[in-house]
Formats: sequence, structure tokens, C-alpha cells
Amino acid sequence: MNASSPCHAASPRTLLLDDDHFHDECGVVGIFAHPEAANLAYLGLYALQHRGQEAAGIVSSDGEKFHNHRGMGRVADVFKADDIVRLLGNRAIGHVRYSTTGGSVLRNTQPLHIKYRHGSLALAHNGNLVNAKELREELEHAGSIFHTDMDTEVILHLVARTEGKDAGERLATALTRTKGAYSLVALTETRLIGVRDPLGFRPLVLGRLDSGGYVLASETCALDLIGAEFVRDIAAGEMVIISEGGIESRFPFAPTQRRMCVFEYIYFARPDSTLDGINVYQARKRIGRELARLFPRDADVVVPVPDSGVAAAMGYAEATGIPFELGLIRNHYVGRTFIQPAQSVRDFGVKVKLNPMPSVLKGKRVVLVDDSIVRGTTSAKIVNLVRDAGAREVHFLVSSPPTTGPCHYGINTPDRSQLIAAQHTEEEVRKLINADSLGYISIEALYQAMGGREAGYCDACFSGDYPIFQDHGMSARQLRLIREA
Repeated sequence: MNASSPCHAASPRTLLLDDDHFHDECGVVGIFAHPEAANLAYLGLYALQHRGQEAAGIVSSDGEKFHNHRGMGRVADVFKADDIVRLLGNRAIGHVRYSTTGGSVLRNTQPLHIKYRHGSLALAHNGNLVNAKELREELEHAGSIFHTDMDTEVILHLVARTEGKDAGERLATALTRTKGAYSLVALTETRLIGVRDPLGFRPLVLGRLDSGGYVLASETCALDLIGAEFVRDIAAGEMVIISEGGIESRFPFAPTQRRMCVFEYIYFARPDSTLDGINVYQARKRIGRELARLFPRDADVVVPVPDSGVAAAMGYAEATGIPFELGLIRNHYVGRTFIQPAQSVRDFGVKVKLNPMPSVLKGKRVVLVDDSIVRGTTSAKIVNLVRDAGAREVHFLVSSPPTTGPCHYGINTPDRSQLIAAQHTEEEVRKLINADSLGYISIEALYQAMGGREAGYCDACFSGDYPIFQDHGMSARQLRLIREA
């Protein structure tokens, strides 16, 4: 059939379903001293699937040889039973990816594995190096040849050029050249290494297995799935080296104030995880109660935008006494793309993911709770869905402050020109999303729900207070304008 035929012209097209949220770029897991290390790593990645759906990989070691399997797609699609059987050894590291640095192609799938003069090294990284471009150019001028587009490969090249008494020292020395966010796991012939950057942007936890082995993972939900006991969080700026002799803790970087990403608690982390001593589900409920204090509404029902708005909506409902209902039902089996019918359907991209319940919404004054408004396009479509289902009023409440700047530390975000809160007043946003009222939680109320600012958080996407900004490509004037906004 030629391209000019009527049938070809009317064929379906593929639609990218951008749900207008920020996206974390990956999750990591490491297993040491367990006979089914690869299988446990697979299960750990399954628990961390929410942190990245583009690609997944595992590298295992039997002490002599390294074995790896990587692929594009979700964990269940990448790994089959035969793949796991071939991943021999009692130690392994794994990675799930949502790309921020480097394209969404197989060569950029982690963990990365190299052989160099000191042996073998595999690495999986959650975060983003803000000076990766400059370091890569320096390394290329010195003769390094890169196989990927990722900042993670920069770390490996730096390690390969670094002297040190052991792998931990070489890795730490290499990381002192970098700026930005990294929670990473590394595997050598004899050791599993975990490192969290000095500011602690991204989470990393340590668990213990019944076998006597150990687990490193981005979140505690991965420990729960494989039956590991939570031991503790890896501290900001800490390196742990796990070997047959036990665990060694090092602090190889200059101490600084911790700046954990506060958005981990608002949206990224699974609600059943506990990060740096704070349970995510309970934090989100407390945020909902703060929303109730700031924005009491005369309404009939509280409805979350699933799934990330559920806990905050529950907190709001409990604080106000307004009934909580699931007025929007989410289809959990939708991938990132979908074949759209030739006939356009109003709000198609949202309808394929969310279906409104007229029995809950019709004739009601609805408080709709979501975790964020990024571009605003999806928020407007959701409000229209709720109105089309018969809602009399729609009051839109947001469990994060207005997002006015991009993230440079491992989160896939639009630039400032595409952030609706950076370009419009709150009243303009309300009109654009067609809500009867709009309320964002304040930064002060957010930290009230988190137990205070004292622990140290990064809120740069709300405040413009970037902990590391020298290499963002921003001028001082741009930074000043973000802070003023």
C-alpha cells in the first residue's frame, strides 16, 4: 500500500502520554552475599519501577566473571526467567531508568560495566552531574572514548584515571571532581559500594538479609519486597563498602548541609517507603492537613488525582470532615505511548489514564487534590473531565508550592518557559485550568508538615534557591529573576 492511499492517511498515530508530572530519572539496588543475588535485584527493581520505566538492567558477579542483562522497557518486559538464570553469582546491582541525561536508547541503559587496569567495575547511578559536559570535554581532549551520552560514564572514566589504594578510594577521588546529585551503587570482584553525594539529594538505604548478606536500594519499599531488614539510611556524603569482612563506612567528602529533595516526599517516592526517618505516606497526609488549614472549602466531596494525590486528599478529608471518594479511576496498565484513533477525542490523553465517576461527582462541589501543576495542560483536562461528569464546582488544591524553576539534580523537568506558575499569576492559572478556586501549599506549611526545615531540603524548583548552580548554564541575572518570581 503506498503512502498516498486513503487508508494510510487515516491510520492510527502514536501518542506520547505525557502526564505533565516531573519524572525521577532512576532507581538503584545492590545485593551482596546471597545465592540468588540477581533474582533479589530483579525483585528490588520491581519495587522501584515507579522511579523509571524506560529501561532496566542487572550486572552480577561470581567473584571472577561479570554477567549482565539490560533492555528497554519495564522490568517485567526486560527480564525473563532464562535471563535471571544466566546472571550468576552471589552479588549484583540493578538499575531502572527514566532519562534526564542521555537519550532513551539501549546503549544508555545501566548498570554500566567496564574492565580497566584494576579489574572490573559496574556502576548504577541515580542523580545528575551538573558539570558532566565540562568533564566529558576534558576527558575527550585527553583521549577518552565515550560509548554513551550519560553523565554516569564520566564517573567511570574518572575512576579509570585515578590512583588509590582500593576501589573505594578511587571512586571517592573521582567523585570529588563532580558536582551535582548522585546516589549510586558499584560492584567490583570483591565489594559492593554505595555512595550518596554530600548534599544527599537522592535517597539510599541499607538493609540486611536473613542469609547474612546486605542490600542497598533507593527506597525501603525494595527492602520490604525481598524480606530484608532495614538497617539505616546512607548518610549524605557517606560511602559504604560491603565485603566478606563486613561493612566499612567512610566520609571522604568535605561536610556540608544536607539538601534532600523535598519532592521525593511529595511525589517521587512510593508512599510505603520511609526516607531519612520520615514515612512518605504519613508526610503526604500531613501535607493534606496543612492544605485543609490553609484552604477550607465548602464542599461535598474530596477527590484525589490518582495515585500521587491520594494520601494528601485523605489528610484533607480527615481534617475537614468532608467525605473522601475515588471520583477518578486510574488505568494502571497504560504505557508511555498509545495508538490514538484517527478521529480526535476530546481530552484523549487524560481519558485513557483517568475515568471520572459520575455517581460520585454529579451535582457535587468537589475538592480535587493533586501533587503538582507543571505545564498545567493535564490539570485543565482533569478539571474538565470532572465538570463533564456533572460536578457543580471544582476546587483545585495542590500539595506542592508553585513550580517556578527546573531541577538540575536528577529530575526530568521542563524549562522555566514551560512552567505555568513561572509565567502566570495564581489567578491566571486558576482561569487557565478552569477551576472555581486554586490553592497551592506554601513552602512554610510544607515544612510544617515535614517537621521543619532543620533537616535540610532542596526546594529549588519552588524557591529558586539552587544549592549548586555554577554549571547550570544560568546567568546570575536568570537566577535572580527565578528567586524574585
